[in-house]
Amino acid sequence: MPVRSIVKIDEELCTGCGLCVTPCAEGAIEIVDGKARVMKEELCDGAGFCLAVCPEGALTVEKREAPAFDEDAAAEKIAEKLAAHVTITQTCMNCGRSEDDAVLFPARHRGDSVWVCVKCLPQLIHG
Repeated sequence: MPVRSIVKIDEELCTGCGLCVTPCAEGAIEIVDGKARVMKEELCDGAGFCLAVCPEGALTVEKREAPAFDEDAAAEKIAEKLAAHVTITQTCMNCGRSEDDAVLFPARHRGDSVWVCVKCLPQLIHG
């Protein structure tokens, strides 16, 4: 098995809120028995978009042996989500621009997981 980046979920910290499920476009994360779990490691691309939205800090990315990323299976999951309209449009915490209008980045601000657009990011960083 190759060594690669993959999301790790601390079950002790996870409250099962489900906020990490939506940013995982590939569908690797699901809520099972009230906790987030990486269900199929081959669907986790290790990008970590799920990390910033976790209000408990339960998610990290680690390098370890894991099945190779399956691009075809991930593309299939993404297509299923799009067909089912499971996506939730995110908005900038400062100006309210949606991801349809601007590039958004996940961030932590005053203990909260938020999304911020490119225009507002400097203000968030520098105050």
